[in-house]
Amino acid sequence: MVEETEQLVEESNKEPRVNPTIDSKYRMIILAAQRSKQLQRGANPKVDMDPRKSKATRIAMKELEDGKVDFEILSPTLPGEN
Repeated sequence: MVEETEQLVEESNKEPRVNPTIDSKYRMIILAAQRSKQLQRGANPKVDMDPRKSKATRIAMKELEDGKVDFEILSPTLPGEN
């Protein structure tokens, strides 16, 4: 139990690995939050993790790290532009 806790602490202190298509850690957080909400609402995980034993946020982060989540970065539009 102590070893498992120490391992979790070490993992949380590491800098998150950012997928090459994700340009910043802030975008990674936003994407993980959105995917976590989908998982909480019943979406099936795209990685081999048991949702009963892992939190939705941890599953979402793993999916992003493995490049299993598809997303599109939209460019902002100004009012009046079509």
